Amino acid sequence: MSKEQSAIKICKYCQTEIPSGAKVCPQCRKKQGGKLKWFIIAILIVAVIGAAAGGGGDDKPEKVGNADSNTESNKDSSENKVDDEKETIFKKGEIAELNGVQVTLMDYKENTGSEYNKPSDGNVFLMAEFEIVNNTKEELGISSMLSFEAYADDYKLDYSLAAIMEKEGNQLDGEIAAGKKMKGWIGWEVPQDYQAVEVHFTDNVWSSNKFMFLIEK
Repeated sequence: MSKEQSAIKICKYCQTEIPSGAKVCPQCRKKQGGKLKWFIIAILIVAVIGAAAGGGGDDKPEKVGNADSNTESNKDSSENKVDDEKETIFKKGEIAELNGVQVTLMDYKENTGSEYNKPSDGNVFLMAEFEIVNNTKEELGISSMLSFEAYADDYKLDYSLAAIMEKEGNQLDGEIAAGKKMKGWIGWEVPQDYQAVEVHFTDNVWSSNKFMFLIEK
């Protein structure tokens, strides 16, 4: 093949012979795709596949028993499931499990405070006790302020150290080794006339998966 022939390529659109270095066909005026475009497409495909395989964002916790009996429940029961578009919400004593982590709302109590530690007028302290079981192979880090969110009748609540001061017991802070457990209290200041408090717990700040618990009057 001569140098003249090797310097020619075929336009992939109109099949006309054009110079091999031409980025646009002189005949049909269409751009000639290079390797970069296909490389970018390949990267995007890999990224999409990776996100679909590794992002457990659609996973939902399941009820696996009750704290008082610790017996296996029927995971297919309609009482333990909600629409796919909603989260499963657990109540006192129900053991919720997701990816090897079990979380149980063990108890909750209201408190009007003490002589030198009282909530604002019209509010009460609300304390909730949780048990977290780490059945994974990795250490689990728990933070009262970062691992939990709470909403009273859909209004955001702030973590209250004053509420915790009214309850003897451990706080929910620290590391849980693989195969170990943690039990402790977390507290908020809530309106005295609240109807329901929704507590969200996540064991990983990068995850969108959450355990959700309901505290009702």
